[in-house]
Amino acid sequence: MAAVEELTSEFVSGFDTDKLDWIHLEGRTQSADLIDYWIAVLGARPEDGRIDFLAKWEPNAYCHYHRHVGQTTSIVLEGEHHIVEESATETIHKTRTVGHYACNPPGDVHMEYAGPEGSVLFFSMYAPDGNLFEVLDQDNNVLAVATIEKLIEGNLT
Repeated sequence: MAAVEELTSEFVSGFDTDKLDWIHLEGRTQSADLIDYWIAVLGARPEDGRIDFLAKWEPNAYCHYHRHVGQTTSIVLEGEHHIVEESATETIHKTRTVGHYACNPPGDVHMEYAGPEGSVLFFSMYAPDGNLFEVLDQDNNVLAVATIEKLIEGNLT
């Protein structure tokens, strides 16, 4: 057992995120919060409507306000991650820590942001029509649609 304790986490996992092709997304939310996150596709089967990717947020940074239009499974791998969901009557703030697992059906509308150390999440999505999520304005109007093909191409605009 002592030999296992000597191994580094990089050696154990064998997975080096520095070697992935990352798509960098930056900007400001409508309330002027910093948008600064990255996406790296791990694998995809567009013909089956499936894609797996990593997303990482810089410390205290947000992603775009969006709606998932495909079934989404996520696992928090690093850091603290926040989800803010708003409805007509309430705002729900969820804090997710390392190891948190979620599997949500399509239709999940929310804003996400990282804690003070940033965050890294694994996502696996099933979207039979290829549409993964919609970027929304504050009135929930669709500004853009992220698709499996766009993520594979590294172009979300």
